[in-house]
Amino acid sequence: MNSILITGPSDTGKHYSLETIVGELGKRGVLKSGEVTTMDLSLYPSAAEETLFLQDLYSAIKSKSSVILFENFEVCHISNLTKITELVSTGECKLQDRYVMRNGQLVSVSNALAGDTVGTLEAKNKYLIFISTKSLDKVAGVMGAPFVNSLGDICATADLSEDAVRSVSEKQEEQLVSKGSKQLGYKITLDDAFKGYILSQTSKGRGLKGVLDTYADILKALTELRLERDDISTTELTLSVEGTEPIIVAGEERIELGSLLPSGYRGELDQIKAELDNIVGLKEIKDYILSLEEYYGVQKLRREAGLKASEVNKHMIFTGNPGTGKTTIARIVSKYLKAIGVLSGGQLVEVTRADLVGRYSGHTAPLTNQVIKSAIGGVLFIDEAYSLHRGREDSFGLEAIDTLVKGIEDNRDDLVVILAGYSKEMEEFLETNSGLKSRFPNIIDFPDYTGEELLEIAKITAKSKGYSIDPEAETPLREFFDEVQATNAMEAGNGRLVRNKIEEAILNQSRRLVVDKNADMSRLVLMDFELGE
Repeated sequence: MNSILITGPSDTGKHYSLETIVGELGKRGVLKSGEVTTMDLSLYPSAAEETLFLQDLYSAIKSKSSVILFENFEVCHISNLTKITELVSTGECKLQDRYVMRNGQLVSVSNALAGDTVGTLEAKNKYLIFISTKSLDKVAGVMGAPFVNSLGDICATADLSEDAVRSVSEKQEEQLVSKGSKQLGYKITLDDAFKGYILSQTSKGRGLKGVLDTYADILKALTELRLERDDISTTELTLSVEGTEPIIVAGEERIELGSLLPSGYRGELDQIKAELDNIVGLKEIKDYILSLEEYYGVQKLRREAGLKASEVNKHMIFTGNPGTGKTTIARIVSKYLKAIGVLSGGQLVEVTRADLVGRYSGHTAPLTNQVIKSAIGGVLFIDEAYSLHRGREDSFGLEAIDTLVKGIEDNRDDLVVILAGYSKEMEEFLETNSGLKSRFPNIIDFPDYTGEELLEIAKITAKSKGYSIDPEAETPLREFFDEVQATNAMEAGNGRLVRNKIEEAILNQSRRLVVDKNADMSRLVLMDFELGE
C-alpha cells in the first residue's frame, strides 16, 4: 500500500504517533486491524540468521496487521536488507531457495518434487514503516538509493513543543482516570503540582518518553496499592507532590508513589558481578570495570536533574600475553555495560584482520562496515589488532583502519570497541592513524598469571570437567607453573597452559584407570601430570 520512513531525534513521538494513528484507523474501519506488527532487524546481524529472518518476515506478511514496522535496520545484515529493499521497490522479494510451510513455519527443502513451495514473499495490502533516528543521508548509506527512491513518504519528527507535550499528557491523564475507575475502582484526581511534575519529566533528557513512562509508573503504583492496601477506607485519591517527590493522598494518609514501585531488577547485574568475581586474579581490571556503574549512575542522575552530563570515552585497549583473560573480560564487559544501561544489545562480536580486510579492491570498507553494524549495541573485540597495519604499502589494512575510525565516531553512543594484542605492537599500531590514539585512551594491561593463580585456575578447570586435583599434586603443580611463567610465559599461554595440562592429565588418568580399575575416577593425581624432572 505504501512504504514510509519516519525519522527524527529519540523520544519525539515516532512510535507513539504511529501506534495512535494505526489504532484510530483500525477503529474507523479504514484498516483491517489497529495493531502494528514489529520486526526488530537487530536480531539478524549476520548471514547465519537468514532463515530466521525469512520465517519472521513471512509471519509478519501473513499476519492480520495492515502495518509492518521495521526497526534497527542499521544493524541488520546486508543480505537481509537486500530482500527488504526488493520488497519496498517491487512489492515482492524472490527467494533463492525452495521453502514449504510446516507447522506454521517456513522451512527450506531440497526436494525438487516438493509441492506447495513458497518462492516469493509479497507484501500485498501492507504498509511498510521504517523508523530511525538517522538522517536521510545516513539511511541511504545503509539501505541504498533504490530503497530511498522507492519510499512513498518520508516523515520527520522534531523536538516537541510544550503545547504538544501538554496535549499528549492530557490525553494520558484521561486514560489514567478511566483505567483507575474501571479497573481499580479508584476516583483519581491530579492536582496542578502533579501535572507540572509530569510535564517536567520531558525536560530531563527523556523527551516524550519521560511523560509516557511516568504515566505507566503511576498505573503500576495504583495497581500495587489496590493489591496491598485493602485497609484504605477511601477510594478517592489525589495525586500530588510533596517537596520533589510524587505522592498519593488517600484521606489523611500520604503515600510516596515510588514506594509502591518494584526496585530495579538486578538479577542479571548481580549474576555478571558474580561471574567477574569468580575470575582468578586481575583485581585492578575488575575494579576498573565495576567503577563504570558508579560513573554512569552519576551521569544519569545529572541528566535527570537537568544538568549537563559528561561522556567518558568507553573504547579500550587490552594488552598482554595470550591466555591472560582478555577475551573473557571483553565478554563480561559487553554484558555488564548492557546490564547497567550503557549499551542496548550487549553482544560481543570477536573478529581478526581476516574479518575486516577484503581480498580485492573495494571489498574492505563494506566488509568492515558490515562488522561494525553487527556490533552496534555491543562490543566489537578485535584480536591482534596491530595485524591490520602491515606497513605503508598495505592499502587494504589502512582502509580498514580508516573505516573503523569513522564507524566508531558515527556510533559512539551505542558501540564499544576493544583492541587487543601485545603491548609493544599495540603502541606502534596506534601511530598508524591520528584518530586511533585519541579514541582509545583506556589502555588496560593484563599481567601474566602467577603460579598460585594458575593452580587456582587449574582447580576450577578440573571441577568444570567433573574432576578434582589430589592435594599431593598441588605443590608440584604450582612449582611447575612458577617455573614456566618465569622462563616462557608468552609462549606457554598462561590460561591455555592450564587447559592443556588438565586435558593431558585427564588423558593420562584414563590410561591409569585401565590398569587400576579401583582408582577414583574423578581424582587427578600427581602421576597424571607430566611435570618433567
